Amino acid sequence: MRTAKRLRNICNASLLLLLCVSNATKAVPTAQSIDSTTIQLSAGEWPPFLSESLPYQGVVAHLIRDIFAEAGITVNFTFLPWSRAYHDTENNKYAATAVWMFSDERATAYLYSEPVLSERFVFFYQKQRHFDWQNIADLKGLLLGGGLGYSYGPEFDKALAEGSFEMSRVGNTEQNFRRLALGRIDAFAEEQSVGYFTLKHQLPELVNVINHHPKPLLINKSFLLFPKNSSESEKLLNTFNQYLLQFKQNGRYQAYFKGLEQGDYLPQVKLQ
Repeated sequence: MRTAKRLRNICNASLLLLLCVSNATKAVPTAQSIDSTTIQLSAGEWPPFLSESLPYQGVVAHLIRDIFAEAGITVNFTFLPWSRAYHDTENNKYAATAVWMFSDERATAYLYSEPVLSERFVFFYQKQRHFDWQNIADLKGLLLGGGLGYSYGPEFDKALAEGSFEMSRVGNTEQNFRRLALGRIDAFAEEQSVGYFTLKHQLPELVNVINHHPKPLLINKSFLLFPKNSSESEKLLNTFNQYLLQFKQNGRYQAYFKGLEQGDYLPQVKLQ
């Protein structure tokens, strides 16, 4: 009896030990498994890439959310003015901010992901007025439209500073299209998808009036930024980069932008 009782006590103790070890193991997440984690990201309005009012909150928000989902991480986006999104994220109110071009100043405060988006800037012009260009010298003597505070690349900025052409800047893309239609500027550069989204959904009356030149002025890369002063940023950055690379290798990445071309991110029409 004592032997049987002793064996039973040993078995119970062993079982209890196994349960404790099992629970302790579950309680310590590894870098490879970040299950049931939710993070908050900031973003600015930039349709069709990012917008609170679009399906999936835009193609880039959709892509970023699905990449993190592969790692078991849920993403919630908060849309803010761009400057506030930048500064609030730098102060650790958000885990990351989407999406930004590279600058040396930003690199002092943020870790950059691998490229999330390739932006293609082209010249838009009025169809009834001839416009052609192959190099910066071809822009000599023109009056070009532009956005406030925008840089269109070192070569362009240098030629502008030297007076090769003039630039008139306004606050948004819609204003530039209206000026273009009225003949007040000769051409203006805008990201191609952003330009056509603005035409189709804000200025449909100008869709058949405006065209774009196929030669790109500038191709930029945009990135997800993680604040350097957060202890979680390096782990999140590595996780994001790992799955972003997988998306690009297996074709999933390209499918999002194919969907953009096919109209998957158009504003939803409310039925009466």
